[in-house]
Amino acid sequence: MLAVLLGAGFSKWAAGLPLANELFDFQINPFGTRESKKLSQIHKLKADWDKTNPNAHAEEFINSILSSNNYSTRRLILWYIVRRLSEPYIWEEWHSGRRRRHVLMIDEYRKNEKPGVMKTHQFLTRLGLELSGIITPNYDLLIEYALGTNGFHYGEKGEQLIGRGPYPVSQWLRPVQLTGTISLAKLHGSISWDVNGKYTDGRRGLTGNALIVAPTPEKICPPILLQEWNLSKEILLKAKRILVFGFSFNPYDEAILKHLKEYGGNIKKVAVIDIASHDTQASEVWPHAEVRWIRPPPEDDNSLTEWLRLTRHINSP
Repeated sequence: MLAVLLGAGFSKWAAGLPLANELFDFQINPFGTRESKKLSQIHKLKADWDKTNPNAHAEEFINSILSSNNYSTRRLILWYIVRRLSEPYIWEEWHSGRRRRHVLMIDEYRKNEKPGVMKTHQFLTRLGLELSGIITPNYDLLIEYALGTNGFHYGEKGEQLIGRGPYPVSQWLRPVQLTGTISLAKLHGSISWDVNGKYTDGRRGLTGNALIVAPTPEKICPPILLQEWNLSKEILLKAKRILVFGFSFNPYDEAILKHLKEYGGNIKKVAVIDIASHDTQASEVWPHAEVRWIRPPPEDDNSLTEWLRLTRHINSP
């Protein structure tokens, strides 16, 4: 079977979502004075930080805020991160004489109009029926939008999500279940989750109250996400092939790298899709595997199709 690891570079390729070092481009259309105020506060915090830390990375800025004793600024930075990654999937409409915001739901009829959804769907479809599981540290919902609730599950087939449609009562009338066969392990959480459960849309992108592990050096997984790491473990143990797209093998992702190495011992073939080669880093994680670097589609020149065909004979135990 084929396992897939999708990093931030995948969401950048598919939908133009920002990488960690691009997060603070402030490309958010604020809704009302409250969001405008939050955005101004974040802008000032970042500007002040840059003055005293001109060569520092965005992850270091985030870490400095989250390590502080200021609860309001910690909440503010998490709001910004989740809000920025949700921005392309939020829109406004007039209803009953007032402006209202909507956030794209997983099975939303208009999802293919939104950035990256169709591109992600086409890419995953290209992998065929051999795709058994997807592992990702990304918070966005591109994978969920592309597969739909009948295409994936978060570890338990038939798992019920919270909420459907504009009214909370509708979840009781038409509960949403994940009935797909593809396992999706989101190691760092999701903009559609909070401590109370998993939802049908990214509404936590508006409130900022999402269950995520922020992009900081030496990220540590909270116990509440242990189920996701266990699901990733199951996916890796079953796989003899893995396709890695847009994961940069950064040394500060120590927990993920250790996890991939510890449970990926059966992997014999590795394809790394990226704009730059990460063969050396991938070989350190999977020392007994054959690693091949492939450029992202469409520049891959059918190399991905060839790799899938040539490695198809390698079956899972």
